[in-house]
Amino acid sequence: MSTQLFDLSGKIALITGATHGLGMAMAKGLGLAGATIVVNGNSSQEKLDNAVAEYKAAGINASGYLFDVTNEEQVVASIKKIESEVGAIDILINNAGIIKRTPLVEMEVADFKQVIDVDLVSPFIVSKAVVKGMIERRNGKIINICSMMSELGRNSVGAYAAAKGGLKMLTQNMATEWAKFNIQTNGIGPGYFATSQTAPIRVDGNPFNEFIISRTPAGVWGDPDDLQGAAIFLSSKASNFVNGQVLYVDGGILATIGKPSNED
Repeated sequence: MSTQLFDLSGKIALITGATHGLGMAMAKGLGLAGATIVVNGNSSQEKLDNAVAEYKAAGINASGYLFDVTNEEQVVASIKKIESEVGAIDILINNAGIIKRTPLVEMEVADFKQVIDVDLVSPFIVSKAVVKGMIERRNGKIINICSMMSELGRNSVGAYAAAKGGLKMLTQNMATEWAKFNIQTNGIGPGYFATSQTAPIRVDGNPFNEFIISRTPAGVWGDPDDLQGAAIFLSSKASNFVNGQVLYVDGGILATIGKPSNED
C-alpha cells in the first residue's frame, strides 16, 4: 500500500523544543504516524513533564529530556542517555529556536550572538551528536526548521534572518556530506502560523494581522497541524531521494510578489 511510504512505526524521533507550538504539532504528527517521540525542552522540568503527558494523552509513546541544545557537553551526554534508554535515533528535527525583534542598529552584540547560537549553532551541535549513529547504521532523517527568513529580510529580525539563512546553507552542506550514508537532510520553512505566541497580533484591526492575511495567497494564518504532513513526508521512506531541500509551508507567500491594496 502507498500509505506504507509514510508509516513511521518502529522509528524513534527526537524533536528539540517540542514542548509547545509548532514543534509540538510536528512531533504529534510523527507520533500519530507511529513514531516513538523524544521531546527536548530547556525551560523547566515541569513544562517538559506536562508536554509529555499531553503526548501520552493523545496515544503517543513519548518521553522527555531536559538539556540545553547550545551546550555541546549536555547534548552529547543526553544523546547517549536517549540511545541507552529509548533506542537509536532515526529522525532528528532541529526545531528549538528564538527570535529577538530589535533593529540591527540598536541590537546588542550579545543578543545577536544568542540568536545565532540557538537558531544556527545548536542544529550543528545536535546533528553532529546524532548523525554519528546514523552513519554507523547508514540510515537517518534530519530536518532543520528554517523560515521564510531563510529567503527574505524583514525589519527588526536581522539576527534571526541571518541564522535562518545560514541554516538553509547548513542543511545543504549536511546533505552534501551525509547523503552517501543514506541520510537525508532537509528543511521545513514555516510561514505565519496561529500559535499562542502570535495570538496578540492576530486580532482584527491589528496592522500586522491585516498585512499577513493580505500577503498570503491563502488569505489565512496557518494552523500548526498544517506542518504535520511536511514533517511526516521528510521523516519517511517517501522522501528517500529528497536531499538538501527546504520545503516551505507558507500558504503561498514566497510564490508571489503580493497584490495591490485595492485588489480583491
